[in-house]
Amino acid sequence: MGMDSARLITRLEGAPAALVSLLGGLAAEDARWKPSPADWSILEILCHLGDEEVEDFRMRLRLTLERPGEAWPPINPEGAARERKYNEQDFGAALARFGQERAASMQWLRALGEVDWSGAHQHPKFGPIRAGELLVSWAAHDALHLRQIAKRLLQLAERDGGGFSSAYAGSW
Repeated sequence: MGMDSARLITRLEGAPAALVSLLGGLAAEDARWKPSPADWSILEILCHLGDEEVEDFRMRLRLTLERPGEAWPPINPEGAARERKYNEQDFGAALARFGQERAASMQWLRALGEVDWSGAHQHPKFGPIRAGELLVSWAAHDALHLRQIAKRLLQLAERDGGGFSSAYAGSW
């Protein structure tokens, strides 16, 4: 069975609406909350998603398809979170930016037509990374961060529970 790129692209297209649905009523201070200093807040996750949309997945897939031998610009997600002060950004603007950048990505992806997903970029650390692997990883990246956001929402419920347990809900 081959890759179903249309399904992956449709899933990518739905991520902004899923985030708006999950986070639409969230208070800005809750979006900035971290269970520990090492954890990312929901706002930091959103800022990361916006930056990854521009600097990672869309850029690297484009380079892999159009100029596979060209080096990818470096990225440093952890450093970007600190240097760009993600947790000080505007929550609504971060959510909107991700939606706008994802819309630009979808416009580009849908305009590609027939794609040879087997074309590869030679990554210095991971070896060959095929265009199809980038597309699959892009969709997986969304799912991983949606799971991370869901975990923060669970932690917020527990924080706000005032000592009442969430055990009745089930376990993570």
